[in-house]
Amino acid sequence: MGTCTASVRVPVHEKKKPIKGEGMTKKNGDTYPRYMSPLCGAIDVGGTKIASALFTREGEIAARQKIAVDKAGGDAAAAQVAGRIEALEAAAATRGGQLAAVGICVPGIAYSGSGRVWAPNIPGWDQYPLLERIRGHVPLVRVPIVLDSDRSAYVAGESWRGAAAGAKDVVFLAVGTGIGAGIIAGGRIVHGHEDIAGAVGWFGLDPAFKPEYASMGCFEAEASGGSVARKARTRLAEGRPSSMLALAGGDLEAVTAEVVADAARANDPLALEIIAGAVTYLAMGIANIVSIMNPEAVVLGGGLFQAADLFLEPVRREFRRWAQPLAARTVRIELSLLGEDAGLYGCGKLAWDAVMKER
Repeated sequence: MGTCTASVRVPVHEKKKPIKGEGMTKKNGDTYPRYMSPLCGAIDVGGTKIASALFTREGEIAARQKIAVDKAGGDAAAAQVAGRIEALEAAAATRGGQLAAVGICVPGIAYSGSGRVWAPNIPGWDQYPLLERIRGHVPLVRVPIVLDSDRSAYVAGESWRGAAAGAKDVVFLAVGTGIGAGIIAGGRIVHGHEDIAGAVGWFGLDPAFKPEYASMGCFEAEASGGSVARKARTRLAEGRPSSMLALAGGDLEAVTAEVVADAARANDPLALEIIAGAVTYLAMGIANIVSIMNPEAVVLGGGLFQAADLFLEPVRREFRRWAQPLAARTVRIELSLLGEDAGLYGCGKLAWDAVMKER
């Protein structure tokens, strides 16, 4: 999940005139009206939606919008991202400001240096030249554009304005349909040699290898929200008694992690058994993260932790059995404060970092 930055300052268009008496200021060879305050854009591209926002330097949202991703993917989705940049530029202008940089995250891998992405939920985005396509659509918008993975954005957002604000060593663990992590060490996002650092779903936690581990990894197969739902459906298909099927309206395929959580809250024995199994694997995975990275905080997010009442405290207790004792003693295990906005805040932080780097 490398960060790809294309950086050229945008000059003021001739039609934009400073307010009389305000004067002009020069920076990096370009001229700006002194009254125009800089704002940074953030674009969080998901599998089904594109969220965008303007951020002040202090991390406050000045404007925001959300649209659905074009199901055609490919160039159509790239054009939507470019359109968001134009919309952010216009929104900044209406607020007496100027767009200074844009951070973009994708649901997959952003390859550093090339501007290409791999996002399996968006058709055609396999080694897709996203940055090149965006520049082709908005050649006049020549601000820095920072491209990174969603999980890198999550951890950047939480360390800026979320549960780990101000921390320099943080891991964001996203547990939803799959499992992945964003990592900040020494104040810098860790991307790895091939830009796939944080693929913790592939942790090996069970020596008894199962066929499903080959396609998603052991940790993900045992502890993700998808895993919780699959295990429940398997046990029900085997004839195990449970209220879960009734909660799903009698439809086995409608049994989700949310259904399992609801049944567990009602003390359904099978649901409690499945939750306990997931807690054990989550605790082991978090313990490995803590022992390897020695972070100040591990922030937990994603769909599974919407059932934090069932997972948070058991995981906090259990991970200490497996983790390096000194590291376990000092780390904080926290829930995301930003929720589904973590990626958006992270993109804003990446954009502002690009601006500050140029100064």
